[in-house]
Amino acid sequence: MANHKSTIKRIRQTKTKTLHNKYYAKTMRNAVRKLRAVTDKEEAVKLFPTVQKMLDKLVKTNIIHKNKAANLKSSLAQHIGKLA
Repeated sequence: MANHKSTIKRIRQTKTKTLHNKYYAKTMRNAVRKLRAVTDKEEAVKLFPTVQKMLDKLVKTNIIHKNKAANLKSSLAQHIGKLA
């Protein structure tokens, strides 16, 4: 166990931040899954900007890497393009 007050506080803060980041990362993954599951092009086009916005916000707060967000946005755009 940690011996310093500051290390104990750092452990508490890390737990809180980890939980917060996990929640938003999981929410993002669910949104991406939902978009990939959509078969109607109109609905996918409506949903895409919200997912894109979510990805950009997560990049800004360093929850996911900017390249990961770019790769996800690109693959989702390709998916939407292939829908009939």
